[in-house]
Amino acid sequence: MEITEVRLTLRHEDRLKAFVSITFDNAFVVRGLKVIEGNSDLFVAMPSRRRKDGEFRDIAHPINNETREMIEGAVLAEYQRQLALEGTDAGAETRPLSDHELVSVDEVCD
Repeated sequence: MEITEVRLTLRHEDRLKAFVSITFDNAFVVRGLKVIEGNSDLFVAMPSRRRKDGEFRDIAHPINNETREMIEGAVLAEYQRQLALEGTDAGAETRPLSDHELVSVDEVCD
């Protein structure tokens, strides 16, 4: 499984830094991820819904650390790229990953 595209929309809010959608194998999209500024660094929050009791519950999430790290790495790399381009009138908020940027679960788990 590879992350083949990261779509990111920058936000300039206190803690919310971006909304993100990721595509796996050019076939499956997960929307609703967020780049959040935590107390010590940035992290990627998975899509979630508020339950009737007010708690938030993830509706999609990785089931192992290797996959979480793969997703976070790809998303945060694209976030940094977008920040760097923001001052140069980047315009586009999305792009497919190039062949050398594709991340495979098999590579991470080996």
